[in-house]
Amino acid sequence: MKTTITIASVLLLLGGCSWGQNNDSITSSENKVTQSQNNINSNQKHQQVDPDLMLESKFFNQVKIVNGVNMIENSSNVLSLVNKQYSIGSYEPKDLVRPKVQFSFGNQDIEKSYMRKEAATALENMFKSAEKNGIQLFASSGYRSYERQKALLDAEIANVGKQKAVQAVANPGQSEHQTGLAMDITSESENFLLTENFGKHKDGIWLREHAHEFGFILRYPKGKEKVTGYEYEPWHFRYVGKKHASVIYKNDWTLEEYFQHVKKM
Repeated sequence: MKTTITIASVLLLLGGCSWGQNNDSITSSENKVTQSQNNINSNQKHQQVDPDLMLESKFFNQVKIVNGVNMIENSSNVLSLVNKQYSIGSYEPKDLVRPKVQFSFGNQDIEKSYMRKEAATALENMFKSAEKNGIQLFASSGYRSYERQKALLDAEIANVGKQKAVQAVANPGQSEHQTGLAMDITSESENFLLTENFGKHKDGIWLREHAHEFGFILRYPKGKEKVTGYEYEPWHFRYVGKKHASVIYKNDWTLEEYFQHVKKM
């Protein structure tokens, strides 16, 4: 009888020990799962607050559809996304000034020698920096009114036909030049012309690599034609501000792609 009790006691103790070990193992596994979930939540939280990809709502297009056209209502927005999908209609900037830089057409005081004040100041700083680095840049075409854009498109259509014309010239209301934030830039080495070869020359290369430091982006890069809807234009630079330009440059994005990634604050 004593032997039976002793054996039963041993079995009970062994069973209790085994149950305790299993319980500890389950608790440990639960802790690991909880910790793993906490790590995932922490990573997600970190991604959500990436300051480079957070943007105030005022910088997004505020759109109203008019006769089937997406009309931008906050056209003075420095980040306005103006392209073949979004129009600023007959918008005219109120703060146009003539930047103190060299122009390919000399000192003529004409419409295309103007830009919005903030962009003009940034252009002046960029040209000064370029000169210090042995680069001579010339502004070629800045602000362009709705009426002027229409005349250019009509002339291009008459010259090459509508299908080819719209690949190079924007419809009136859909041109970045009308925002007063864009400038076509050239150099004496290119005989002051706007050609793709500018992108291969030292002047064009310097501009492409340093424009973001002054708030400008190469608006229509090579290889992004399907995104922008326009042919490669190594001479067309758009002002968006230093912070945004730096993010776009670092990620090799277009303005369209930038808005695909940023989140509203």
